[in-house]
Amino acid sequence: MKKFSAILFFIFTIQLVFSQKHQQLPDVQKIKHLLSNQVIAWNNGNIEEYMSGYWKNDSLIFIGKKGITKGWQQTLDNYKKSYPDKSAMGVLQFDIISVELFSKTIAHVTGKWNIKSEKGNLSGCFTLVMKKINSSWLIVSDHSS
Repeated sequence: MKKFSAILFFIFTIQLVFSQKHQQLPDVQKIKHLLSNQVIAWNNGNIEEYMSGYWKNDSLIFIGKKGITKGWQQTLDNYKKSYPDKSAMGVLQFDIISVELFSKTIAHVTGKWNIKSEKGNLSGCFTLVMKKINSSWLIVSDHSS
């Protein structure tokens, strides 16, 4: 009877782990899709569309080489100042290293970014904290260096 109980427990545990991983997969795909859409928007010269991946809130945090920016509008304004046109924006590429779901509504993303432009190439790394808000994943904190 002990062996039977142990086998049932093992099967239940395997099914639970598989079920949790399977449930997380669509969220990881949604996050990667959002980041892919950001790259497309950037490469089309559309900063406003690129910013649709960010939480449109005064509590959004962006940390970059120029310091800490708080708020969606200020982040957009900074992007527009640094990249005034499509030529200045260049061609963006993301290399997503990991997407970790901390809960059903919080995720952590690590990756690399690269911009190739006429002015030269820029590259760095990023960490994102993402939150599922109204069924959509959005960046609530971006630390890019």
